[in-house]
Amino acid sequence: MPDQPADESVERMEFMLTLRRRGISDQAVLRAMDEVPREHFVGPADTESAYTDHALPIACGQTISQPYVVAYMSEQLAVRPDHRVLEIGTGSGYQAAVLSRLAREVISIERYRTLADTARSRLKTLGYDNVEIVLGDGLVGMPERAPFDRIIVTAAAETIPEALVEQLGVDGVMILPLGPHSGPQELVKLTMTKQGPVRTNLIPVRFVPLLPGRAREL
Repeated sequence: MPDQPADESVERMEFMLTLRRRGISDQAVLRAMDEVPREHFVGPADTESAYTDHALPIACGQTISQPYVVAYMSEQLAVRPDHRVLEIGTGSGYQAAVLSRLAREVISIERYRTLADTARSRLKTLGYDNVEIVLGDGLVGMPERAPFDRIIVTAAAETIPEALVEQLGVDGVMILPLGPHSGPQELVKLTMTKQGPVRTNLIPVRFVPLLPGRAREL
């Protein structure tokens, strides 16, 4: 592989340093964040901003989450190499790519055809062969493929989606933003025990809304 330009190398070093300074310590997550080329998941106008710690706009009125939030959610999921992960909200495919470095298999559901097709092509080109992109309704999930070891939701739900909780295996973990679409949201962690899910509130966040059904257009 050719050497990175000096300014790009410095940018990547600062990117990783920022994650560590903000408390990301899981070495597998840090390695995944370092390996996945974020510049391939943003729009052409945002390539130079790909490694800044900010959310950036993508097609269909959606966003690619800021790197810290991607790393934090991945760390809180505590994914193991034998795990099957269900992602709700593919977007650019960046979170799925990061998770693919941590898990055995990632299934990601996207309601917008444009985003699903673009992410599928991008991930294939980049060699992330253990990610499957499905066009569908994220609130329904994939009951026919359940149970999942981990579930990650990358859009804000106003209430906990019970259909997704039912697809979580025992000892499974689900991470999702929870709260009103136009107000404060909180990242929530659900751990499935034999007695049922146990909720832990994590950090304040701001995500695009989690909407039902497949998008009619786009």
